[in-house]
Amino acid sequence: MKLLFYRYGSICEPFVLNAFSELGIEVTELTPEMTNKHMLPSDVVQAVNHALLSDNFDLVFSINFFPVVSDVCNIFHIPYAGWSVDAPVMELYSKSVTNPCNYLFLFDRYQYQDIAPLNPGHVFYLPLASDPAFMQSVIQKNCDKRTYSSDISFVGSLYTEKTAYDKLQDLPDYWSGYLNGIMAAQQKIYGYYFIDELITQPLIDTFKSHMPGYYTPPNAPFLTDSAIISQLYIGNKITSLERIALAKLLAANYSLDLYTGSDTSNLTEIHNCGLAKTMTEMPLIFHSSTINLNITSKGIRSGIPLRIWDILSCGGFLLSNYQSEIPEYFTIGEHLDIYESEEDLLEKCNYYLSHPAHAKEIAQNGLSLVLEHHTYRHRMEQLLLTVFESKL
Repeated sequence: MKLLFYRYGSICEPFVLNAFSELGIEVTELTPEMTNKHMLPSDVVQAVNHALLSDNFDLVFSINFFPVVSDVCNIFHIPYAGWSVDAPVMELYSKSVTNPCNYLFLFDRYQYQDIAPLNPGHVFYLPLASDPAFMQSVIQKNCDKRTYSSDISFVGSLYTEKTAYDKLQDLPDYWSGYLNGIMAAQQKIYGYYFIDELITQPLIDTFKSHMPGYYTPPNAPFLTDSAIISQLYIGNKITSLERIALAKLLAANYSLDLYTGSDTSNLTEIHNCGLAKTMTEMPLIFHSSTINLNITSKGIRSGIPLRIWDILSCGGFLLSNYQSEIPEYFTIGEHLDIYESEEDLLEKCNYYLSHPAHAKEIAQNGLSLVLEHHTYRHRMEQLLLTVFESKL
C-alpha cells in the first residue's frame, strides 16, 4: 500500500509515521507546510496536485482535517483520511467535510456526534494513542531523572494566550453576570459540558455586537454561532480560569512544577519551569513526577486528551479531571485516578504524595494497558481497516 502523508508539524506525526512503517506501509511525506506556515490554499492545492500526479497512491492521510486537501483528493477520486487530535476543530464544519472521498476519525465522541450527520458513513470515532516504546527509550537513555522529579507537575498551556473572550467590550451588566455565572458553574462540573445548551439567540446577538473581530471562518456553512461562542470563546476562557485556579490551589498547599510558555508573572506562588521539549524532556517529567496532573481543555467535551495517553505511556502516575470516556478505557483507581472537585483534588494529592508506592503501582498498570491496546500502531491498523473495508 502506498500512502501520501500531508504533514504540517503536529507532535503526533513522527509516531504515526513509525506506526505506518511497522505496518509495512510505503509512505511519501508532503512537508512544505512544516517550514512555511503561511501557505495559501492555492499553494496547498498545487503541492498536493503535483504529488498525486507524480505517483499512484492508495490513500492520502493527515493529522487533523484540511478542507483543501480533501477537495483535491475528491477531484482525483482518492480516499482521504484525517485523524483529528484537537478539539474544537472548526475546519470540520466546512463544506468540504461532505466530500465522498473523506474518511474522518474523531477522538471526542461529542465532536463525532456533531460531525457524523454531515457525511454519514464517512465519519468515525477513534480515540488517541501514544508510543510507549519511544517514551521508554527516552527515559532509559537519561541517567539523571532527578532533574525532572516533582511532587506534582502539569505540562501545558494555561490558555491565557488563547482567551479571545477577553476582547469583549462594554458588555451589559446582565449578560456579563450571566456569562460569569455559567462559567463558574461549569468549572464545578466534570464529565459534562453544558454551556452549549445555554447559548440563546439574544446572547449570540449581544456577544457578537460586543466582540471586535468576531470569528467568522470562510466556507463553513455548518458552523453555528452557538458552537463558536460555546466552544471557542467560552470554552477557552473556562479552561484558563480553571487551570489558573487549580494551579493556585495546589501551589498554596504543595510543591507544584508548571511546564508552560504561558505568562505566569502574576502568579508568584507558582514555579514555572518553562516549556518542556516534547521529544526529550516531556517523557522524563511524566516518568519522574509523583503526580502528573491533567486538566482537560473544555473544547474536549468528552474525549481523552493526548496528555493522558502520553503520561501513561511514560509509566507516570496520572491524576485527571473526570471525562465521560475515561471509564470506557480505564479502571479508575487501577490504571489512573480522577478528581471530581477541588476538595477531592487536594485529598487525592495528599494521599498519593503520602503513598508514592501505590501511585507507582497504578502507573505501571496504566503503562501495561497502553502497551497492550492503545499504541499508534493499534490505531492506524483500525483506521486502515475502516477505510478499506468501507470501500468494499
